[in-house]
Amino acid sequence: MDIQQFNNTKWSRNIILVDGDYVDSVAFNLSVNFERMLGRRIPKADLARWIDCVALDGGMRESRDSEGETQVIFIHSKEKAALENFAPGNYETDLNAKAFKDGLGEFILSSYPVEEVVKHNDFFLDILKTVVNHKDVHRVMAIPNAEHPALWDALRHALRDVDDEEKRVTLFAMQPLEGGNFKQEILGYSLMNALGIKGNEL
Repeated sequence: MDIQQFNNTKWSRNIILVDGDYVDSVAFNLSVNFERMLGRRIPKADLARWIDCVALDGGMRESRDSEGETQVIFIHSKEKAALENFAPGNYETDLNAKAFKDGLGEFILSSYPVEEVVKHNDFFLDILKTVVNHKDVHRVMAIPNAEHPALWDALRHALRDVDDEEKRVTLFAMQPLEGGNFKQEILGYSLMNALGIKGNEL
């Protein structure tokens, strides 16, 4: 996978960038823990619902974005064929060159396999830099592997120079981390919603 191909991409106003391996592992851990805690089976996370929750957490609204377009980009290890804890979840058949439309507009899904872990983080960082610096992109929601401190530091550094007040960048993690020139949201809330875990059960 070569970052150069993204330089000539036509970008949407809104971008959601997802580390698929990471979000899948978090969904698995939440499922296991809540099944034990609630004493009931937790179904696979509803992918479309999760994307909607991320979009809302990132500041998108039906009143403003219903006619717009959002690109959702999944980065994943080459050996992983699917998000195993989401439905639908197959990268090639469900999450690549596919789209769905709802009250928040049209979501266009694409997925990109990466060979190695180091390149995985570098590739994620390169795409983030590309989209935040593109004139057509106004809103970026990114779900990196926040458990890699070096990656989080690199993301903070890369976003430090984004000086366009029109751009809104939101990073998602399971707990508040060192801040920077971006907003932060807790990843667990959107995943719990997508897994069908209700607040009154807790």
